[in-house]
Amino acid sequence: MSKFGYWSRRTLLQVAAYTPALGLSRFVDATATVDERVTPFALQAVRLRPSIYLTAVESNGAYLLRLEPDRLLHNFRVSAGLDPKGAVYGGWESESLAGHSLGHYLSACSLMFAQTAQDPYRERVEYIVSELAECQEKHGDGYVAGFTRKRGEVMEDGKKIFPEIADGDIRALPFSLNGAWSPLYTLHKLFAGLLDAHEYCGNAPALKVAVGLGGYLDGVFSKLSEPQMQQVLACEYGGLNESFAQLYERTSDRRWLATARRIYDHKVMDPLSKRKDELAGLHSNTQVPKVIGVARLHDATGDAAYATAAQFFWQTVTRNHSYVIGGNADRESLESPLSQYVTEQTCEACNTYNMLKLTRHLYQWQPDAAYFDYYERAHLNHILAQHDPQNGMFAYMMPLMSGARREFSTPFDDFWCCLGTGMESHSKHGDSIYWKRGDQLFVNLYIPSELTWKEQGATLAMRTDYPFAGDVVFEASRLEQPRTFAVAFRIPAWCKKSSLKINGEAVAGELQGGYLTVRRRWVANDKVELHLPMRLRAEPIRDDPNLVALLRGPMVMAADLGSASDPFVGTAPVLVGATTTDVIKSMLQSASQSPSSRRQSMDTGTASQPPNLSLRPFFSQYDRRSAVYFPRLTQEQWGVAQSARMAERARQSLLDSRTLDVMRFGEKQSEHEHALQEGKSEGVLYRGRNGRLARGGASFEFRMRGSNAPMVLQATYWGKQRNSRFKILVDGVRVAAESMDGRGPVAFVDRSYQLPAEMTRGKEFVVIRFEPDENSGAGPVFECRMLPAAPQVA
Repeated sequence: MSKFGYWSRRTLLQVAAYTPALGLSRFVDATATVDERVTPFALQAVRLRPSIYLTAVESNGAYLLRLEPDRLLHNFRVSAGLDPKGAVYGGWESESLAGHSLGHYLSACSLMFAQTAQDPYRERVEYIVSELAECQEKHGDGYVAGFTRKRGEVMEDGKKIFPEIADGDIRALPFSLNGAWSPLYTLHKLFAGLLDAHEYCGNAPALKVAVGLGGYLDGVFSKLSEPQMQQVLACEYGGLNESFAQLYERTSDRRWLATARRIYDHKVMDPLSKRKDELAGLHSNTQVPKVIGVARLHDATGDAAYATAAQFFWQTVTRNHSYVIGGNADRESLESPLSQYVTEQTCEACNTYNMLKLTRHLYQWQPDAAYFDYYERAHLNHILAQHDPQNGMFAYMMPLMSGARREFSTPFDDFWCCLGTGMESHSKHGDSIYWKRGDQLFVNLYIPSELTWKEQGATLAMRTDYPFAGDVVFEASRLEQPRTFAVAFRIPAWCKKSSLKINGEAVAGELQGGYLTVRRRWVANDKVELHLPMRLRAEPIRDDPNLVALLRGPMVMAADLGSASDPFVGTAPVLVGATTTDVIKSMLQSASQSPSSRRQSMDTGTASQPPNLSLRPFFSQYDRRSAVYFPRLTQEQWGVAQSARMAERARQSLLDSRTLDVMRFGEKQSEHEHALQEGKSEGVLYRGRNGRLARGGASFEFRMRGSNAPMVLQATYWGKQRNSRFKILVDGVRVAAESMDGRGPVAFVDRSYQLPAEMTRGKEFVVIRFEPDENSGAGPVFECRMLPAAPQVA
């Protein structure tokens, strides 16, 4: 019986298949002693061999070398009063979030040098750090940054916010602090880059720059009361608490630890430390980095509340808010119930990048294989899916809605947050394969690679075609002398029956905590053969047993619905069968007739409607439209669904026949005909519908046909829209005010506004304007129609 009670990990995982919870087990005890904790092998000790992971590293590396450091440094030099050496990049680097990409880039190059030992990456790190040191010296007070603040049409140095804040003039919104876009988030990325340069490249000046910047910020924070500090922390601050905790770890200066503890968002963290789930509706990537910082604070202080908050957050997100690929959130926010949020705006890549960092940190406290069951799932099915190795570009969201496609970045004109974390993710695929505790080696990921274990005088190599096949060969390719040590192989939760051979002979090993462990006296050329049989299985989404995804081994298998360049005009595919088990049996029967079924694809046969869909690994469908989740219907339910679709088409046809005019956002012809003046509003796409959203002082307007009769303006919104407060004006006259707080239905909703006859009489067109309230948004609006008012009943 384990210390966690009579339920084994395997039992919990079997129960999880019906809860379900991404195949995860339990809370892990963070009070494990130092002797029980594990540490990862340094990235420098691992070299990748040819595989999909090495391909990703090489593709990403080529992109990193295409980028010009001087262009990323543009705003840093301007802020310091120095002439820039390169033109600023486009996208977010030309907005007030400028500078975050340099931090990501510095981290990525540092990691790439550790992963590959190639000098061009180290040389770029050294150059960037020297430039930052020059900028910092020019400022003269420790400050160095590249973010800006936009006032009207003027872009000014973001440094101006800090004297205001120090004087108590604090204006904080979720993504704006005194008019600058998430400036503390941006500074965290710079800190992280500097600290990675110090760790992975041994760059001492980088730590000096970080200490100087830390001193500047601490000087600002020291002037604030605790309520004022909490007011500042209402704006996204990334993992700034982690950065100060790391400064303490590197310098032993307790000043930094004190500052790290002050960067603590009580509103979010206090419920977590009491094991309360109040995460629904929160912006995911605002929370995960601060939780990583709290986990690091536990290491520095031993405070149990920090550990509880970090573990409970991880458990809650992975169980309650994560999709089958391991990603979480819809439109960047944690939502529930999940089954109602399977859209083209799911799974922001930054969220998963940070969840993997948190998973890795919690695993160090105690090596429970459940952590790496999740890590492998998200690493393979989301992180690899985010990066197209053909062109090195990155996706922001990972759409899970049937028929959706991935939208990838451009090389020089986006610089989203997810491009930044993507550069890092694909610079370090070797960093979590191997772990150690004393003379015990843990093998957590099955990625072709070579490990140098200096303490044992050993070079160990892994060969495998995983995840496409379940055979893994692990060899002691070099041993200075025979040595006794243990090797623990993670047995994935989905694997029903594994087997292991050493030098051709079957070995039982010890299966405990999700690991099959072998302790023996090893000699050079010893060979371990691990077999992990893979099977096709269905996994329901957490809250609906009849909305399922299909997996084979660690891979999510998705239906290929055609080229991403072609529109998806069909209906979302479904699985038809009396039970999920019947569906799987039908597909396996079809697969047995297909020679390709043992590797990368299989056919659904008659188990789906439409039939004979090709299932391929989801991660690899970079340029395809796909379906990940499938409703499971009986034959009777399938017939009812067909009738419902026909009824909806009839309803829509009747509405069209009554419509005098319709504005369809996102359609060029419609926007042209209605003379759309989009101002600084933005187009959005959600659940297959195009819309328009205005925020940050923007607005939009367009014209629609008038009439001599009383009319109704009908607008379509998303029922669960939050923080949307706006006015609707017709020819400058306010006809309605809307306020949306997320309490509406999980559906599109139509709202109608009566227009008096005198408002439209004698006019060929009237101008409709959507205007947001201060610090709010207008819309998104997905469609507007002009309809005749209903006849008045006498």
